[in-house]
Amino acid sequence: MNHPIYQVLTVEVVGPYTLRVQFTDNTEQVINLKPVLAGELYGPLLDLQLFSRVSIDPEVKTLAWPNGADFDPATLHDWPDYQEAFAARAREWERVSA
Repeated sequence: MNHPIYQVLTVEVVGPYTLRVQFTDNTEQVINLKPVLAGELYGPLLDLQLFSRVSIDPEVKTLAWPNGADFDPATLHDWPDYQEAFAARAREWERVSA
């Protein structure tokens, strides 16, 4: 089975919780991550100072934050296909931690 491998080329914070992500296949996504920022790993990213410290992991070429949060680059590449499932999972995490 042959499937494309995506890597993040650039990232730019373009608004609160919103990133413009460019990939090595010359596509880009503008992604609002706020609906998925919940739980132990992603919840701390609601702090905009921490959120703005996003970087590209030099080894796996995906978005990463100082607290260890990251996202699979293929998921980011195809974000419109995954965003609702991630948001639903985040709502579950909020209920569990409440």
